[in-house]
Amino acid sequence: MLEVNNIAKRFGKLVAVKDISMAIPEGQIRGLIGPNGSGKTTTFHLISGFLKPTSGEVLFKGQPITGKTPNRIAKRGLVRTFQLTSVYRDMSVRQNVHMGHHIHANKKSAEISNNTKLPSISSIEDSTSWILEHMNLSEEADTPARMLPAGMQRVLSIATALAVRPNLLMLDEPLAGLNPTEKSNVAQKISGLRDYGITILLVEHDVRSVLSICDKITVINFGEKIAEGTADEITKHPAVIEAYLGKSEGHDA
Repeated sequence: MLEVNNIAKRFGKLVAVKDISMAIPEGQIRGLIGPNGSGKTTTFHLISGFLKPTSGEVLFKGQPITGKTPNRIAKRGLVRTFQLTSVYRDMSVRQNVHMGHHIHANKKSAEISNNTKLPSISSIEDSTSWILEHMNLSEEADTPARMLPAGMQRVLSIATALAVRPNLLMLDEPLAGLNPTEKSNVAQKISGLRDYGITILLVEHDVRSVLSICDKITVINFGEKIAEGTADEITKHPAVIEAYLGKSEGHDA
């Protein structure tokens, strides 16, 4: 689904990302973690088109997307919630999900995502209702987004992304600032996206949640990939323990 081949980013003499590679198959939930300043956010920017790599290549569904604009990449089915999480606070929950349909409606026929398991619903109203129901937001459909608790606003951002019918969803710190109950609810919603054939790449500071949600985890430190594997493999990896997991709780990933 997504291939990242030796991408690097330099800002003058500063090497922010150095020759990072990873391959994410369809349907996988992949976590990207690392200490503060490790380069994970820059890596996210490079993949989603917000930054152009100095070198290397990004392939999505076998096609190069390196250097393409974020909107162009989103229309191909790779959607980053950073593009959608500015919840329209004065709009209702239903209206927010409607906004996601506009990106999908504007896709060219050759770009439309067609290999997810989301139902084919031609009516925007019916599609919105289906998404609200499956994200447990139906009761809040007519509520202004600003009235929702933080956790539900995060779920709303994911629901809006579903309206775009993504093949791959990039989640920026989806659990940040949430209380334990809200974290559990959002994490459950993220895990449930597997059922619809949606591939996920997420950056998250809450490493414990990443270990429980993700099928596989990539760890970056000082701009380089230092480890990759399952939660069990990562927690036992000496380089990861030294770089991050060995630190006291409360440090950012």
